[in-house]
Amino acid sequence: MVTTLFIWFFLFSHMTRASTSVDSLAVDESIRDGETLVSAGGIIEAGFFSPEKSTRRYLGLWYRNVSPLTVVWVANRNTPLENKSGVLKLNEKGILVLLNATNTTIWSSSNNTVSSKARNNPIAQLLDSGNFVVKNGQSNKDDSGDVLWQSFDYPGDTLLPGMKIGWNLETGLERFLTSWKSVDDPAEGEYIVKMDVRGYPQLMKLKGTDIRFRAGSWNGLSLVGYPATASDMSPEIVFNEKEVYYDFKILDSSAFIIDSLTPSGNLQTLFWTTQTRIPKIISTGEQDQCENYASCGVNSICNYVDNRPTCECLRGYVPKSPNQWNIGIRLDGCVPRNKSDCKSSYTDGFWRYTYMKLPDTSSSWFNKTMNLDECRKLCLQNCSCTAYANLDIRDGGSGCLLWFSTLVDLRKFSQWGQDLFIRVPSSELDHGHGNTKKMIVGITVGVTIFGLIILCPCIYIIKNPGAARKFYNRNYQHILKKEDIDLPTFDLSVLVNATENFSTGNKLGEGGFGPVYKGTLMDGKVIAVKRLSKKSGQGVDEFKNEVALIAKLQHRNLVKLFGCCIEGEEIMLIYEYMPNQSLDYFVFDETKRKFLEWHKRFKIISGIARGLLYLHQDSRLRIVHRDLKPSNILLDDNLDPKISDFGLARPFLGDQVEANTDRVAGTYGYMPPEYAARGHFSVKSDVFSYGVIVLEIVTGKKNWEFSDPKHYNNLLGHAWKLWTEERVLELLDELLEEQCEPFEVIRCIQVGLLCVQQRPQDRPDMSSVVLMLNGDKLLPKPKVPGFYTETDNKSEANSSLENYKLYSVNDISITMLDAR
Repeated sequence: MVTTLFIWFFLFSHMTRASTSVDSLAVDESIRDGETLVSAGGIIEAGFFSPEKSTRRYLGLWYRNVSPLTVVWVANRNTPLENKSGVLKLNEKGILVLLNATNTTIWSSSNNTVSSKARNNPIAQLLDSGNFVVKNGQSNKDDSGDVLWQSFDYPGDTLLPGMKIGWNLETGLERFLTSWKSVDDPAEGEYIVKMDVRGYPQLMKLKGTDIRFRAGSWNGLSLVGYPATASDMSPEIVFNEKEVYYDFKILDSSAFIIDSLTPSGNLQTLFWTTQTRIPKIISTGEQDQCENYASCGVNSICNYVDNRPTCECLRGYVPKSPNQWNIGIRLDGCVPRNKSDCKSSYTDGFWRYTYMKLPDTSSSWFNKTMNLDECRKLCLQNCSCTAYANLDIRDGGSGCLLWFSTLVDLRKFSQWGQDLFIRVPSSELDHGHGNTKKMIVGITVGVTIFGLIILCPCIYIIKNPGAARKFYNRNYQHILKKEDIDLPTFDLSVLVNATENFSTGNKLGEGGFGPVYKGTLMDGKVIAVKRLSKKSGQGVDEFKNEVALIAKLQHRNLVKLFGCCIEGEEIMLIYEYMPNQSLDYFVFDETKRKFLEWHKRFKIISGIARGLLYLHQDSRLRIVHRDLKPSNILLDDNLDPKISDFGLARPFLGDQVEANTDRVAGTYGYMPPEYAARGHFSVKSDVFSYGVIVLEIVTGKKNWEFSDPKHYNNLLGHAWKLWTEERVLELLDELLEEQCEPFEVIRCIQVGLLCVQQRPQDRPDMSSVVLMLNGDKLLPKPKVPGFYTETDNKSEANSSLENYKLYSVNDISITMLDAR
């Protein structure tokens, strides 16, 4: 009798579970294919499904009683089940596990769990918000204070109300949307929507690593380029010390609104109510061609008028390529009509544009407390400042947003947007000085006379265009022939296609040689194309030098050169593409350097040392780089360092170990004293630069930018002070204090100080440095460093520079010109 009752109880309990809506799983409980969890309010359902034209099975979340099926999250999007054998289970460690017929784990929440909290009777619960959470205890299912894992931390292709896109700055967790591969395949697709935090935070859509659409920054009411599309929708960007994210709330409890990123890259908004239950698309993201990122190039405005886009240069700017501009090819954008003279910047003014989508803020500066007038004055005081705007447009406006480079991705709206103030010379303003017209007349006459002088050669070149091409080809091809370099060459047409005609969206950066573009060849290989600027006075020599040197070098810690292109006036180098950009992009950024844990930094320090050792000792030529700095250290997929930019490098032949030059070139903050003051360089010059980089990696601070209220030393002097006071661990980046190996840190600092010693003969060579980093023997005690105060740096360099003239601009490579 007891046995019979037990069997009936067992069957009844399982029948009850199958027929009753439950919203949670306790430890060792599970749901199988065909069973579901339903949130307490009956809004969200979790279970197994197949896309419309697929037989594969996925564990997903969807809105209940909504037609058609609206899936908002998929657990095993990249690892589908092949049949209906799937089982979802919660184990005693609080980990959700998805198993197949052979009890093999297909997916588990441990793959992305970030919580280190202790587990205490964990429970998995499906909430009405669409968040699937695992948390401790069962006493209060509505308490989210003890969450161990949640699906909201790992969005799919859909943004739900209350779900965040952005960064947790404490844990380093990034949340972003990723499209499906196709409507029948939930696997990760090509498009993502993420928060860009390089400057003032902004929301953007990318295809791979290429920016395709920028929703813009937050102006207090909305994203400046993507206002709320529904009256019941309340978006916001939260930006504080702990996190930066975008989310939205719904004001009407009977309404449902979600944002979905489609496989084709459209960011569409869906809306329905408790009565209709049929989702309708109320916005499809980009409304017109002006929404395409940088569609008119730099320093120009896109305006959609009469159902077509028009491009207009900013006030004071003219098309960079007039001929292409006139036929509708405007990707090169615009350049200033008159080159700004910093000394006369006080005569500059600002041109006001209204109803604007503000430019890309990735290289902007901002302050939340300044007013607009203070913002204007600050911009006017800085020669590099190109524009300013309010940060927040509420209550008459507040805050300050400044731009310091080219202005990218501007457009004019008809009904929303905000004011943008563009810096222009006084001659471009309607209320300029009284002698402006006279000055214009004088300039016009001068230009006319100059034009007449060069008219004859111009007519000859126009009538004989082949002559110029032959001249360039003959000279540049001679460069390669003279060096006898066995290097593959690329056709210009191949590189034009690979870089989308050298589009602004593909531009990675710019150096003394010229701009660098990302490109994709027909076989899918991603490359970096370094294009010689036609205005570069040093470009041809640097090109020749770089090709001659790097073509002979092969090492895992040196950037790989694939080939070159010399065609007409075009001169280009083709390198392997580095997706993580350069070391300075990470180590000096308040947000990104959080992701450079100590073991990664130590790996970078060691890798740079091995690369330099190869240059100094193991390559066929002994090579001195002469411009070693973080921006010339590129990082690959695994954050392995690769030394790049050999334009200033010099080879040593035979037994030669040192040399002198009257043309000193390098970067302020990384040049050793003997080189900056006397033009003397050797392998020990690179050792000094390496020591500076080591200390910068350890601290996360720039040498030439460092300041301390207790003294006037730069980073080298500060490190030396702490070393002599036996407080050297205080140098360590505060973000690394709980994850570092103190022995390794102290050893790296000591090696760094040994490398930056004043006298070259006191510095170790790179073979010794490599042994020091990887050994455990006692190291020599360092002596006083060179250039350890700002005053010391400048006075020593200038004391011996009667024959030189020094130009230095922040982290830009500088040249001391020959004596006059």
